[in-house]
Amino acid sequence: METALCLVTACLYGVAIYLLLSRHVIRMLLGILLLGNAVNLTLFTAGRIGPIAPPLIPEGSLVATTAVANPLPQALILTAIVISFSFFTFLLVLAFRTYEDLGTDDTDGMRIAEPEGEGPPPLGY
Repeated sequence: METALCLVTACLYGVAIYLLLSRHVIRMLLGILLLGNAVNLTLFTAGRIGPIAPPLIPEGSLVATTAVANPLPQALILTAIVISFSFFTFLLVLAFRTYEDLGTDDTDGMRIAEPEGEGPPPLGY
């Protein structure tokens, strides 16, 4: 199972990097979304998947008597899901406002600071 999750995670990383290298903002946003999911799967896989008992300590003892699952990766994944969703939502709104103002989602068409017809910037002052 861990091998399959590692392969899926590697594919997600590859597709995310491919989408992040695109010229269109929507593809970049989808790449960021896939990258967040790949990181979450990496944390999940690092937490050792297996049929281990929940981390409950029996009454009357101070430590667990059997092998128990580690709850830390699960807590990290839940936190990462919330953070990545809020980050993606913020970027989606930012991209929508940019599209409304500029009328394009192509990064080459968003060159307001460096217009195409003006030549190179000055080399000295």
